[in-house]
Amino acid sequence: MPAALLAANIQALVGSIAGVGADPLALTRQMSSYLSRYTPIDRFATAVFIVLNRDTGELTYVNAGHNAPIVFGSRSARLLEATGMPLGLFPEAAFTANTAILLPGGALLLFTDGLTDSISGENAEDRLREALADDSGKTMHILKSLVDPNFNEEDVTILLVKRNADVASIGSLG
Repeated sequence: MPAALLAANIQALVGSIAGVGADPLALTRQMSSYLSRYTPIDRFATAVFIVLNRDTGELTYVNAGHNAPIVFGSRSARLLEATGMPLGLFPEAAFTANTAILLPGGALLLFTDGLTDSISGENAEDRLREALADDSGKTMHILKSLVDPNFNEEDVTILLVKRNADVASIGSLG
């Protein structure tokens, strides 16, 4: 099964299983079980499933072997490390759900390995973290500028989610 066909299959499967109020842990388990049964043994997928409570900023996530998303803001950063193995490796693979908080004014960065693979020089992860430390409001522009066309051999996917600052608390500071 070619990678593009596997990706399309996964996308359709997520659409058919997930719904409003989806549980990322249950979704991950179902996806992994399905893929381990119905795809060739040498095929698997990494994924991150996240549910964001827009009111509180709480993230509930399962990271199935994917690049660690980064929650950042106020000069701090937290990696949402793997909480299980890639999808489809074993029928009864163990996964856990974790939580994190996306603070008002903070952001969440999700990306494929195409981003880090296309950053030239030593320690691409450090350069990525430095880009996130910039609080000029130009995060996406800075991330795009890190991509070196000479090293860009695969797709680069970046999703940046920013939480608005809490207007009520800003107004009460003065």
